[in-house]
Order: sequence, then C-alpha cells, then structure tokens
Amino acid sequence: MNDTGKDTATEAPNPFMPSPDDMQHWASVMGRAQQLMLEYALGQANQGNSAAAGLFDPARWLQNPTTQAWAEQSSKMWEQGAAFWTSLATLQSPFAPAADAPAANAPRDKRFADPDWTQNPVFALIHQSYGLLADQLLTTTRQMTGLDDHARAKMEFAAKGMAEALSPSNLAITNPEVIRRAVETRGESLLKGLKHMLTDLSRGQLSHVDPDAFEVGVNIATTPGKVIHETDLYQLIQYAPTTKDVLAVPLLIFPPWINRFYILDLNPAKSFVAWAVEQGLTVFMVSWKSADASMSEIVWDDYIAAQVDAIDMVREGLNVPTVHTIGYCVAGTTLAATLAMLAARGEAAKVQSVTFFTAQVDFELAGDLKMFVDDSYLNLLQQLSAPGFLDGRYMAATFNSLRGRDLIWNYVVSNYLLGNDYPPFDLLYWNGDVTNLPAKWHRQYLVDLYRDNRLVIPNSLSAMGTPIDLKKIGTPAYIQAGREDHIAPLASVWRLMDHLSGPKTFLLAGSGHIAGVVNPPAAGKYQYWTGDNSAPTLDDFVAGATETKGSWWPHWIGWISGQDSAKTPTKGSRIPGKGPKKAIEDAPGRYVKQR
Repeated sequence: MNDTGKDTATEAPNPFMPSPDDMQHWASVMGRAQQLMLEYALGQANQGNSAAAGLFDPARWLQNPTTQAWAEQSSKMWEQGAAFWTSLATLQSPFAPAADAPAANAPRDKRFADPDWTQNPVFALIHQSYGLLADQLLTTTRQMTGLDDHARAKMEFAAKGMAEALSPSNLAITNPEVIRRAVETRGESLLKGLKHMLTDLSRGQLSHVDPDAFEVGVNIATTPGKVIHETDLYQLIQYAPTTKDVLAVPLLIFPPWINRFYILDLNPAKSFVAWAVEQGLTVFMVSWKSADASMSEIVWDDYIAAQVDAIDMVREGLNVPTVHTIGYCVAGTTLAATLAMLAARGEAAKVQSVTFFTAQVDFELAGDLKMFVDDSYLNLLQQLSAPGFLDGRYMAATFNSLRGRDLIWNYVVSNYLLGNDYPPFDLLYWNGDVTNLPAKWHRQYLVDLYRDNRLVIPNSLSAMGTPIDLKKIGTPAYIQAGREDHIAPLASVWRLMDHLSGPKTFLLAGSGHIAGVVNPPAAGKYQYWTGDNSAPTLDDFVAGATETKGSWWPHWIGWISGQDSAKTPTKGSRIPGKGPKKAIEDAPGRYVKQR
C-alpha cells in the first residue's frame, strides 16, 4: 500500500506511458524530420532559377497564404506529436470509449469510417461539429442573393472545396487513425509521410502512386507495334496483328491531347488496343506530342489538320478508301469538327464510321469545368502559359479539384499523414503522367467551345478555311457516355444526338470518364444500357433502356462489324513496317515518353 491507499503491487500500468526508449525514439524521429526539411530547403535553394521556377518555385510557393497555413499546421503537428506522449501519462486513452458513449450507425462517409469517429465521444463530437459547420457553409452559400447562375455555381464549388479541405480527417491531431498509427509506429509513419510530402513538393505535383513503379513501354503501354509516321505534333502507331485475317476497314484512334494515349493500353488485361487487335482490327493510334515553347503558335486548325493527315496516312499506307475512327473526350470534339469539314469539302467518304468516347460538341451542360472559363481564370491561365505552353501539372490539379475528396485529400491523408506505401496502380500512374498544352490553342478551346459554345452554331467556326456545320455530318456514329462522368456529363454527351445527321447509336456505360470506357470484358464489371436511338430526349432514352451486365466492348465490335464485315489476309502493309510506311521506332514511341 502507498500513502494514497492504492495497492502498488496490483495497479495496472498505464499502457500509454512512454518508456525511456520510446522518448528517445521520438526524439530521433523529430531530429530526422528536421534533417529532411533542411535538406529539402537546401536542395530547393540550390536549384535557383531551374525548371522548378514559376509558380512551382518554392520561394513563391512559401509566399502563398494557403501554403503558409499548411506550414504552420505542419509545425504545430510536430509540436503536438511531441506533447502527445506526455499527455498520455495522465489522460485516459483517446481510443477507449466512455461507458456512456452514444451509439451511432456506421458512417457512410469513408473519411470517417474509423470506429472512433462514432464510438469515442471526443472524436464523435469533432465529427458531428464538422458536419454541422460544413452543412451550414454550403447552405449559406446556396442562400446568397444577387448572384447569377455562373457566380452561384462558382461559390458553391468553392464552398464545397473549402468544406472538404477543413475536414478534421485531414489533420493529424484530429484524426484518430493517424494518431493510432503514429503511436503504433512510434512516429515512423509521420516521418515517412513527411518524406512523401517533400518529394511531392519537389516535383510540384501530388503523387497517387510510386512514380518509379511503372515504365512506359516496359510494364505499361506494351502492346507490340511500330511508329510508322510522325510530324512535329504527333506520332502514328500501327499495332501488330494477332489474327490470320483482319477486317478490311482499319481503326484509327484519336486520344485526348491533354493526356497520354496509353489510357487505352494500360496493360494486356485492360488494354482496349490489344483487345481490338484480337477482334481482327488493324489498329492505329495517334500519340500527341507534349507541348514545349516551339508549339506556342499551335491552334485549332493544326489539330484538325493533324487528324486529316493521320486519316490520309492510314488510307494511303494500307491502300484503302476509308477508315473507322474513335475520338476520346476533347479529341472527339475536334474529330466532329474534322468530319464536318470533310463533309463540306465532299470528302466524307474517307471515314466509314465515328465512335465518340465521352465526347462533347455542345457545352451548354458541360458541368463544373465551365467554372474555369471566366475572365479571371483566363487571365491566370495567360500568366501560367508565359513560355508558350501550359505545364500539364496545372491541368492535372484542375481535374483533381473536381473530385478533391477522392483525388486530393484522400491521398494527403494516406500518403502524408498515415505514411502508407504507394499502391502499384497503373491507372493512377497514367493520371499523374501529365501532358503540356499549347497555350494559344488551349485558351482558344476554352473560349470558343466551353465559354461561347460556338461549335454548335452553324458556320460560327471554321476549320482550315472551311466553315463548320455539324448538321452536315452523315457518318454513322456510335456515341458512348458514362453514367457518372464528371468531366463530360451524360446530359452533355447526349447532345451529340441532336447535332449529327447520320445514323446514330447511343450507349450509356456504367461508371465514369475513365472506368466507363476502360472496361474489358474479362473483368466482368459494371453494365451498360441500350435503347431507342430515336428517343427525343435523354430521359426518354433512359426510361426505355435495357440494361446488360458487363463490358460494352462486345456491343461496339458488333456495331463495327455491322458497318463493313469484309476481311482481308494479314500480310503486307497490314504488318507494321512492311508496307510503304516504314517503321521509325517501336511502339509506344518517344513522344509519349517526353516530359
């Protein structure tokens, strides 16, 4: 017994009382953290006016008020981490729920999936308070008067982004999972997260995966083929056939120039390219060059001319009169303009069919991206594009902000606070493999299409001197949209049905802008809907649509074969490099590897 009346022989030790070894280890962790930050600062200072200049210059980054707030929070985090052990010696474990803790159902929001967000009174109060404040912020914004629709949408978008940024799950000291991990690893998780954060600051980009986990042409973008033509703007890849006979009409794919083409060739199991080759198609792919200062004068006409050039190269190389085409996202927009121009010139027969993957021509219902086309954003864009091109990291940040909870804060918590290892996910690697954009063309695209919606106004725009009228397009069209697409919203993609004059097939795929397209049959995922292609509205189409489980790719290849089922032996020019267009280099080519 001691003088307090307690039996010291039987009293349970405090499991959170740090041992001398724990204290020493934490001191070591903080010392290594300070060393990492010092090395980072010295490294940035030594770069001077290197490629990290501009808004990625750390000096300018540190002058940003938001960054200063983050720096202050990081400093506080380390101070609070050091004090944490001392507080544990006298306080109840933060992970031991009180006897009268209120019962609650499991939260639906995955940010608060940890049981302590509901079972521990302290964290439950934090969670509930945050929910109330976030709801109040959004409600107040929606109730503001005197705003037009565009201004209100921007305010709501900003309020939502602020609410997501202020989530207690994003802070180490208010996230029970982060605290538990720090305790379990004795601070090593925080140290590892700090390494991740400093590495990302050096790159000027948030990492979703280990950047060294993949190498283009080695374990990603590996479908065999040859580059058989190139210009200053693109390379043309022809893929090696795998069937004895192939369809006579070849397939030419135009991927978006804002991303790398290999979203359609991630790996053999996911590759649309490899699958299309297996179906007996002679497949060609355009690989756009990432912009540099030499491309400062590239505009709308140059991309349309490139599409026409690629169509002619395939026709001449295989000695065929026509080709099937695919336009993905913004490349589909430009492909529509190309088809309208060819129709006006009496050359529509060059294209047998057109498939649109999540593409838009009418931007009235283009969704959240329309918030980035006002004067203030365009002025900022002009400043960022001073070298004549827009660094692709800015565009990546814009797209990530559209799904900030999933594509920003989720990884801040996982990578920086929890110190998790990066997942080896090829799709996320592609998402971070950014492409620079020609400044003049990018601004022209935002102004003429997103802001002013001129493409659907007959003869408002011209291509290579020819006025564009989408109603002149009589090419058979297959229009694919994603039910949950936040980049090219379903209602916006549907508008293609209103503006094209030829036979049209509309298909609604499950999931979004990427997974809705990249859905191989073997995966057995998602579903798709087909219906009345003469339906007057999207609602009418959906009301009468029939659902089919799995990938829509087999439906598409059936449609392609229905356009022209003639076949030809796989020999001569059907083999890359064996025709008049000689091989320049192996696929995937050097353009896709340029940064």
